[in-house]
Amino acid sequence: MRVEHITVVVPAHDEEALLPRCLDGVRTAARAVSVPVTVVVVLDGCTDGSEAVARAADVDVVVLGARNVGAARRAGFGSVAPRPHEWFATTDADSVVPAHWLSSHLQHAGHGAQLVAGTVSVTDWSGWPDHVRSRYGSAYRAGAAHGHVHGASLGFSADLYRAVGGFASLPAHEDVDLVQRMVEHGADVVWSIDAPVETSARSDARAPLGFATYLEGLQDR
Repeated sequence: MRVEHITVVVPAHDEEALLPRCLDGVRTAARAVSVPVTVVVVLDGCTDGSEAVARAADVDVVVLGARNVGAARRAGFGSVAPRPHEWFATTDADSVVPAHWLSSHLQHAGHGAQLVAGTVSVTDWSGWPDHVRSRYGSAYRAGAAHGHVHGASLGFSADLYRAVGGFASLPAHEDVDLVQRMVEHGADVVWSIDAPVETSARSDARAPLGFATYLEGLQDR
């Protein structure tokens, strides 16, 4: 598909410390593509300095009080007017996309992809015992057709997103729910391995049943 504009949505709940690095990564990725990029930060129930960070950045800001990551992503994409030939992407405020993240999406879209589901990587395991890192590495499928769904690394055509009804207002697994509906809709999917997103392995989760909960399960197994 031809892409003439990209919108990136970043949900954030009390992410004052990590949001600046996240936005730096998104801006770097935006400079690497030749189409305009709109970045939307959705401040969901923030009580720290996240709003000041977002307001100081060259991004659009949506303020929400849902404390629901699905509702936050939905509000972010719902805040932009429909444009033809638009690509949507989303990541997390505790994650850092690589410089070629959006150019990778455009390349896949140019070859017909309607949905790009990427992988994640963890560089800081300091909050966990060694066996958690080992178990995570053993279980994580990082090859082609990996089948992982991460809200930290998703991209899809705006037309497809709207055709399936967008993100549901789910407090967890909103990313898996959306991708399942897109696959059932017949979307052309690329399980991308060429632009892994660095994500946080912190133990103080912002979303219930998210990545930290998964790692807790590995620790206790």
